[in-house]
Parts: sequence; C-alpha cells; structure tokens
Amino acid sequence: MFDLTDVGYVHRIVVGSINPEQLQREDEIRASTALLNRCLSDSPKGRIVGIEKTFSLLNIGEHQVVLQAMIYHVGFSRRPFWLEPSKEGQS
Repeated sequence: MFDLTDVGYVHRIVVGSINPEQLQREDEIRASTALLNRCLSDSPKGRIVGIEKTFSLLNIGEHQVVLQAMIYHVGFSRRPFWLEPSKEGQS
C-alpha cells in the first residue's frame, strides 16, 4: 500500500515543450519518457504523486505554434542513487 507520508523525495520530469525559445526535439522527449519509465519500474520504485498539463497557443508572425507538455511529479521514499537532482531546484 502506498502512502504519501512515505514520500521523502519528489522528482519533476517534463515531457514536451514549455518554453517557445527551447522547443524539445524528438530525442529529448524520448529521453524524458525513458526516465519516467525508469522511475516507475526501477528500484526504488517511484509513484506518480502529481501531474501538470500545459497547453499554449503562440502566434509567431503569421504562424501559430502549439506548445504542449505533461509534467510528472514522481515520489520516492528516498532519492535513488541513479537519479540526478532536479535541475530546476525543485526536488
């Protein structure tokens, strides 16, 4: 049984683009998805404790750009040794 009081570390994983000046390439999206899968299957096994969904429409000149991202918050009882701390400073 999973209990939120057991969570001692939360890692944030962004899958998709949230910054129009730094669009994620396909290989970066695959790497983020692979990291999410590893967090949910490797030991210690993490659990998704929250999900943010973002969707933005931008007009750049005559073109319309759609930015979409899913941001997963994966909770662990402790930080896995194989997982680097979050670069955003929000861990």
